[in-house]
Amino acid sequence: MARIYSSLTQGTVIIASSITRLAEGLTVGIIIGIVVTMGCVLGGFMAMGGHINVLLQPWEAVIIVGAAVGTFLVANPMATVKDTARACGEAFRQAVPKERDYLETLGVLHSLMRELRAKSRSEVEAHIDNPEESAIFQAFPSVLKKPDLTQFICDYCRIIIIGNARPHEIEALMDEEINTIRVDKLKPYHALMAVADGLPALGIVAAVLGVVKAMGALDQSPEILGALIGAALVGTFLGIFLSYAVVGPVATKIKVVREKNHRLYIIVKQTLLAHLNGALPQVAIEFGRKTISSHDRPSIDAVDQSTMNTGFAEAKKAA
Repeated sequence: MARIYSSLTQGTVIIASSITRLAEGLTVGIIIGIVVTMGCVLGGFMAMGGHINVLLQPWEAVIIVGAAVGTFLVANPMATVKDTARACGEAFRQAVPKERDYLETLGVLHSLMRELRAKSRSEVEAHIDNPEESAIFQAFPSVLKKPDLTQFICDYCRIIIIGNARPHEIEALMDEEINTIRVDKLKPYHALMAVADGLPALGIVAAVLGVVKAMGALDQSPEILGALIGAALVGTFLGIFLSYAVVGPVATKIKVVREKNHRLYIIVKQTLLAHLNGALPQVAIEFGRKTISSHDRPSIDAVDQSTMNTGFAEAKKAA
């Protein structure tokens, strides 16, 4: 029995690992999860002898979903509503930084730090005042595709050029701005979690309305009355299911994706602070590299290779 149990356990681990790798490799990981959840819930209900058509109560869904959307619009400004739509798209696409994004972020910092050490103030300002036309930034397109991150880099390079601020003052300012950016980026998460928290109560509202309807048919046969009561209870089921199996997990996915994208700002912060404290560019980017989680962190050789190739390309373009 122990051997059989061990074999089953190993098989379960292998299957779970395969499903995890599949979900990570696909941009439809959320869809796969929802399909698995609904398949198990509905399949289990049918296996117990339930009839799936009993759960088809469109007006209960209209009450619950409509009330949820309405309260969401009431509670949030339009900017948050639009950002929530973008955040859902990012979550469904699994739009997290890849190794190339980390390498390009470190690469642009390495190039800018070399410029800061070797070039005059006016030459460096030409890059940070107009990054879209800068040869340095053009060599790192994934950074240019993130205007907020590009602006963050340029702003603090400009402060470094001025030269009056001390490292601890710049660090405090960076921490404050990074925290502000994080709060703004997680507004969709908090908005959807508020909806998820309210959905069970909205399900009860739909169920109560269904019971009110059933009470008006007490003179009907038990078959009709039972169907009306069952339809009312579906509202409670839908509210709880949508809360804990759909909206809540999607909100958590948004938080995970945006937290990973937020890590790029921490990389910039640690790298530039190391530069301010006198570290050479190649050493400073190692400070930034170490802030990347071990699962996603590029190797030292990959960073060296990337910065060397970029430096060669920039020199060739300048010539």
